Amino acid sequence: MKGFLLKQLNTRLLRGSYRSIRTKLLFCFLIVTIIPLLSLGALSYYQSAKVINSQFGKYGENAVAQLEQQTSSYLNRMNQTTETVYSYLLDPARADLGNQVPTTYEEIMNKDDFEVLLKALKTDQTTGIYIITNSGYYYGENNLDVTKLARIPAWQAMSDAYQGKYWLGFYPQNHGMQETVGSGIPVLGLAVPINNPYGALQGSKILVEENAADLLHMFQLFENDTKAHLSIVDPQGRMIYETQSDFTSQSSDIVWNKTLAANQWRMEARLPARSFYRSSETIRMNTLVVAVASCLLAFGLAYLFSSRFTARIRRLKDAMQKVSFGKLHTRTQVEAKDELGSLDTSFNNMVGGIQSLIGEVEQSERLKKEAELKAFHYQINPHLLFNTLNSIQWKARLQGAEDIRQMLYHLTMVLEGNLDISQELIPIGRELRMIEHFLKIQEVRYGPEFNYELTCDESLKQYLIPRMTLQPLFENIFFHGFEDGKGEIRLTVREKGNLLQLTLSDNGAGIPADKLKRLLLPNETERKGRGGLGVQNADQKFKLHFGMQYGLQVQSVQGEGTTIIVAWPKKEERPNGNHQAY
Repeated sequence: MKGFLLKQLNTRLLRGSYRSIRTKLLFCFLIVTIIPLLSLGALSYYQSAKVINSQFGKYGENAVAQLEQQTSSYLNRMNQTTETVYSYLLDPARADLGNQVPTTYEEIMNKDDFEVLLKALKTDQTTGIYIITNSGYYYGENNLDVTKLARIPAWQAMSDAYQGKYWLGFYPQNHGMQETVGSGIPVLGLAVPINNPYGALQGSKILVEENAADLLHMFQLFENDTKAHLSIVDPQGRMIYETQSDFTSQSSDIVWNKTLAANQWRMEARLPARSFYRSSETIRMNTLVVAVASCLLAFGLAYLFSSRFTARIRRLKDAMQKVSFGKLHTRTQVEAKDELGSLDTSFNNMVGGIQSLIGEVEQSERLKKEAELKAFHYQINPHLLFNTLNSIQWKARLQGAEDIRQMLYHLTMVLEGNLDISQELIPIGRELRMIEHFLKIQEVRYGPEFNYELTCDESLKQYLIPRMTLQPLFENIFFHGFEDGKGEIRLTVREKGNLLQLTLSDNGAGIPADKLKRLLLPNETERKGRGGLGVQNADQKFKLHFGMQYGLQVQSVQGEGTTIIVAWPKKEERPNGNHQAY
């Protein structure tokens, strides 16, 4: 089932809607955005976590080192005090100090001098300096209850045979005369047994107590700040100090430790790995949140951009579909001057061109149909006409009317050429022969009143021209240009590259300027009179057969004559009747 779902998803991705440009753009934008974003986020997290962990580790080490220095300061001061007292007692002159209450004046004076020394050794942090004898008598301030002191666990743990300095550790000072249990300030105690070779206070103990409230407060600040578990253990394994919280050490704990030089106490701070890396975990979570938010923002921006981009493409595609359905009035809105804007402009121009071309084709087809309809209406029976003309011609010949016979002969030739509708394009030579017969008829009619001059190379007479295009032009010359057939006509056919150019000029009456402007307009076909109809028909024939860019050019000055110029591509008739263009 899982494989089937993966296959379906793959099919959709490769063949379905995911192949759209919008989806591809969206994926590209997301890949280009997310990969650098995630890479930068991962690198930033790695570097930040590395720096934070390193700084936190150094901070822990420095904090423990500071605690070690503060504790060592207490211990060194207490050591110095005990050493001063011990040195004082080693003086043989102090052998009179006893372990009982002084009774003589001299003993009282020695006691007072000794207590003055003890009082002088006290500092602001010193809470008491005592010499406690085996009998229970003590030297120092009169605020010590030896009975209560003996109840201190650390004091009880010190054996009478102990030699050297014995650090009592931290305990509350509730062994004064007026103190109650648990009400005293915390102190740090040091006891030193006296081993005097001179016998002064032999077996007694020096007790120095320092106010440890500030030191313990520093321990608590460290614990609250780092969330670490702090412990101090002496060389014998006795716990001197430990954070008041449930804690189970793990091998993964971060450990900071120092050994106090004064008494070899081992100060150790243990921080669970989870707490140590909590800052980096916070950075990681923040990085993930920022990365997810950035990815969502990138997705939103990519979606908006791709939607706007592909919307223009979809609009162009819809416009193309409408055009394919025949809606040639469809146009797209050009919103910008970018590549898509150029594509919209090109599409609009293309549709406009297609619309114009279809209009031209429709007009051409309409003109062809009109020409066919006119040919149908004006069709006559060629055989009846030719037989009748031949009969009249022979009758004129029998009666000796030679001029009538000649006129009928040339008329027959002209009609034969005009009524032969089997070919629309005929050789130029054949059209020129038709004009010669037409001119012979006019010569019989008017006499030798006009002059006709033809310039056409024989090699050009093989090229094709629309049938019956020159005769209407010559008819206009005789019917509208000449008066009683008087004038000169020049016809020139020359070669211009791949085109043929025909120039027909006369020195007749010319065409008025207002009429010349309307001469070739399509809507002028129903004008009154016959003038211009032949010119327009000849122009339409050239356009229909060779293209709208070809046709007649009429130049005329009233009273000076008219010149008609027409150019068209070379076409030669093949033996099979087809036409070949050059």
